[in-house]
Amino acid sequence: MADWLTLLPALVAIIVVLWRKEVILALLLSLCCAELLIYLQAGNAGPGLLLDGSIATLERIVAVTRDGDNARILMFSLLVGGLLAYMRDSGGVSATVKLLVEKGIAKTARQAGLLTFFISAVTFIESNLSSLTAGISSRGLFDKFKMSRARLAYIIDSTSAPICIIILLNGWGAYILGLLSTYSLGESAVSVLIGTIPLNFYALFTLGLVLYTIISGKVYGPMRKSEQQLHTLAHHTEIDVKPSHPAFMLVPLLTLVASMLGFMLLTGNGRLVSGSGSQSVLYATTLACLVAYCMMLFSKRFSHQQLVDTGFKGMSELLPLVTIVLLSLALGSSLKLLGTGTFIASIVNDNLPLILIPSLLFLAGALISFTTGTSWGTFAILIPIGMPMVELLGLPPSLVLAAILSGGVFGDHCSPISDSTAVSSVASGCDLLEHVKTQLPYALFCGALALLAFFIAGMLMI
Repeated sequence: MADWLTLLPALVAIIVVLWRKEVILALLLSLCCAELLIYLQAGNAGPGLLLDGSIATLERIVAVTRDGDNARILMFSLLVGGLLAYMRDSGGVSATVKLLVEKGIAKTARQAGLLTFFISAVTFIESNLSSLTAGISSRGLFDKFKMSRARLAYIIDSTSAPICIIILLNGWGAYILGLLSTYSLGESAVSVLIGTIPLNFYALFTLGLVLYTIISGKVYGPMRKSEQQLHTLAHHTEIDVKPSHPAFMLVPLLTLVASMLGFMLLTGNGRLVSGSGSQSVLYATTLACLVAYCMMLFSKRFSHQQLVDTGFKGMSELLPLVTIVLLSLALGSSLKLLGTGTFIASIVNDNLPLILIPSLLFLAGALISFTTGTSWGTFAILIPIGMPMVELLGLPPSLVLAAILSGGVFGDHCSPISDSTAVSSVASGCDLLEHVKTQLPYALFCGALALLAFFIAGMLMI
């Protein structure tokens, strides 16, 4: 089978999304296409190909749930719906918004945006925690000041991953250090990683653009239309409920953040950067749900049955997004087996002028991340390609690594099948396709600037 056919599933997903505007259908068809190609790759072509491919598609979806990290992501995504419903229906969100406005902490749209940015930035320990905390904290504020959930999704998505990849005192840093550990780069892996900070052009440009958007109040392209429509996932605002007390939102939220840090230490045997993000975020969300449930029950305003119904209603609001996350994980697994990422990387690895290597690694990272929906998987594919180039050709290790990291995050921001894109949609209450569509122009603008910057850096440093 021709190697270029490994790109077909990603093309199917993109075409169906643009044509039908249905992400779930696009992911299903793309997954079926990938499984059929895997069968052909193994030489199993025959009259029962379509039936075998359909069965393999279902089995692939089942298989991804056997992985503990994937199962925890799905459970966490559902529990977030319950937590959001508890904080909303208790009146805690309305009361918190009222408090922030009265105290002058967020009495304007600009201050609300800056508060969201700040919360995303200080929760850099884990990207999902960053998106979740900032999204939950700010939904009501964005409703109060008539800002769209699409703008909220953009701010948290375009702050969390860039912050995590720049301030590397987290699981991202530990993961990348692990990938670097086997190479002789002329300096320590830690110093190489620190050296990527001023060279991580996409992350730096993205953070700058987010701040510009917040401070100026200006939005462009599809985001402007969303601002006019003020579309939300559940077609309601968080502040419709009568205010009760801010504690009904703030206590579960603080429980979420504090216990996330505690569970990161616990799962990492005392080392924060070694902790399991998927385990910690699931445990922390579960504990926050329990705290919210107990507070509402002991307030005597809600019965146990009402709270159970509220929790399941909140979960049901997120079922479409959880389905998207599940299918994205399955598609990523299929594309890895098919070799899509490896094929794209091999194109970059052949006959390259040295000064173009950073730019082309950035583009390769973007393509792999976009088509597979995972920046971490992109790092795992490209670091073993880029670091041997450093060893053999004497290239600047921090520049090569920065290009790979930037490309992975850039592709992730553009991809409708990325789990971080889905989590940002969940946290903000924004439709996934709307989030992708409104964020894309901003991501492409920063990506173009980053590509130019890597080209210039290649000329100056190589």
